[in-house]
Formats: sequence, structure tokens, C-alpha cells
Amino acid sequence: MTATVLYVTGTGTEVGKTAVTAAVAALAPSVAVLKPGQTGVTATEPGDADEVARLAGPHVLTRELARYPEPLAPDTAARRSGLPALRPRQVADAVAELAAGHGLVLVEGAGGLLVRYDADGHTLADQALATAALGLPVHVLLVASAGLGTLNTTALTAEALRSRGLATLGVVIGSWPTDPDLAMRCNLTDLPHAAGAPLLGALPHGAPHSPDFPTLAKSSLAPTLGGTWDAAAFTAAHPA
Repeated sequence: MTATVLYVTGTGTEVGKTAVTAAVAALAPSVAVLKPGQTGVTATEPGDADEVARLAGPHVLTRELARYPEPLAPDTAARRSGLPALRPRQVADAVAELAAGHGLVLVEGAGGLLVRYDADGHTLADQALATAALGLPVHVLLVASAGLGTLNTTALTAEALRSRGLATLGVVIGSWPTDPDLAMRCNLTDLPHAAGAPLLGALPHGAPHSPDFPTLAKSSLAPTLGGTWDAAAFTAAHPA
């Protein structure tokens, strides 16, 4: 059976990509997680792949291709460190290798969709296209913030995906507060329109600190991602 490849990107930094990646991984029976380029951590510090493994459980295989110490865009961090930059085919080949032994491969990007990974301006979108060119089914999961301003960044990212022929599986809110304001509550209805794809979950704020993250993941993600979360019921519970 051909593995499914799901690229996880965000509308920007600090929107909850790693937590969402871990949540999806926690609910998949046969899954590998690839972090192509990790920035902002030293060689001895735990990175995003380590955090996914901690949250999702021992059944998840994680892999990292490149690590740069400064918290910058991968291309800039690679250039300043003197380390090799990542090329799209390098990432695609790693995905294909993981796909040979797993039903699902998750690829977590750095920052947003169009952050540069090399001097030629290749992005996570180019990595996804290179993966699709190998014959693997590729989809993109978009992680968005909950509050004011998220509709514009979500729409821009979705438009960039469509223009490149990449399919958006859905959008997940990476951190949902305990006391959402009016804009956040309205965004539950508006985000699917901005993304051109369904709302597939909302992780509660502080989810990575949960003592039972897999159970939390199941209640926070829609059936498409292996969970039980219902968008209509969640929206009705938070009326605008």
C-alpha cells in the first residue's frame, strides 16, 4: 500500500505546528515524522522531532536532515553557519525512504510555507512538489492561529498552495484559548472559507503540557486525522 505524505505548514512561526504534527502522529498506527531543517538549537539540544517523539509516543519514528544553531530562516541559518543548505530532492528522497516502511509520513516545515531553504529560494512547497514528482500522494495540512489576523495569512497560504497545484487537506487551529474572544469565535466559521478547506481540529492552549497527550489529540482532531473532534459541535459551543 502506498504511504500518504502530509506536509505540515503554518501561517507563520509559533502557531503550533509541532504540537499539531505530534497530535496527528499520536493517532496514526504506522507513522514517521521528518523535520527537514531545524533552526535555533545546538547539536546537543532537543529539537522539534524530539518534541514530537516525546508527545506522540514510542511508536513514532522521527528523523531530522539538517540542523542550524541560529533561530533564522533555514537558508539564512545555513549560510551564516557555513553548513550545507537543504535541496528539495534531498528532502523528497528522505520522504520516499520513510514511506517505504510506514503508512503515513509527516513532514514538518520551518516557519511558513514560503520560507527559503536554499540560495535558489526553494521552499517547503518545492519540497512537497519534489515528493509528488516521485509518485507519492502529497497533501498539506495548514496550521493557523486562532485570533485576529489569521484569516489573511491563512488565505495567502492557501492561495500559494493552489497556485502550485498542492492540495490542502484542511486547517487546524494550533492553540485554542480557554476564553476565546469574538474574533476567535467568528474565525471558527471563517477559517474554512479562507483556507478553501475544512476545519479539522483545534488543540487547546497548553496542549504539549498535557499528561495524556494522545487522548487530548484524539478529542482535538477530526476523524480525517484519526480523532473524534466535530467542527460543527465545536463552533456551536463557541457562538459569536
